[in-house]
Amino acid sequence: MNSILINLIEAEKKASKLFQEIESRNLLLPGKTEKEINVSIFDLAYEMYGIKKYWHKRIVRCGENTLEPYNENPKNLTLKEDDILFIDFGPIFEEWEADFGRTYVIGKDTYKVKLKTDIESAWYECKSYFEKQKEITGAQLYDYATRLAHKYGWEFGGEIAGHIIGHYPHEKLEKEDKTNYVHPNNNENMLKKNKDGNIKNWILEIHFIDKEKKIGGFFEQLLA
Repeated sequence: MNSILINLIEAEKKASKLFQEIESRNLLLPGKTEKEINVSIFDLAYEMYGIKKYWHKRIVRCGENTLEPYNENPKNLTLKEDDILFIDFGPIFEEWEADFGRTYVIGKDTYKVKLKTDIESAWYECKSYFEKQKEITGAQLYDYATRLAHKYGWEFGGEIAGHIIGHYPHEKLEKEDKTNYVHPNNNENMLKKNKDGNIKNWILEIHFIDKEKKIGGFFEQLLA
């Protein structure tokens, strides 16, 4: 395992601990708005790690906002009883990027719990598929992720299913250039080395939705 990957894994471990602390401190309370939850997580990250820097916008979405992919900026909703929400944060730990996303179900709605469980299962199934390939394009992995959504009975909600990650700032993620994304227009081999001669490190993100019931869920972490 190379030193770059080791540092990325360590950054992700810290992000995981942050998310565990979100639950243990009961920050996800009905009656709080998405923005209020977002600020409370930002403050918690500063308390735990002294960080205020994130490489992408911090996302907290609940209710019907969970349908929206990353690029959208929906209205600020209030978390309700028996609700669903997901959190997507990209903290920077000592100049190493993490990108971590999880779904939470408030209450015991079995359909929402199934969505949360299915997303997590699909993420690991997609990872297993990726690891078996000697060569795979971003388009092929995106296609597999969308087929997994249908297999589990959902729609795939994301415009992408992942992207590169690395030392801050990593290679610029240009909207027009899809070669650094798990995207249907990326026909380059994901295992190809970057311009510095290093293997690219990837984030895999799974976003499943049900448009009729107006709910979605999200699971994201390092594909390593």
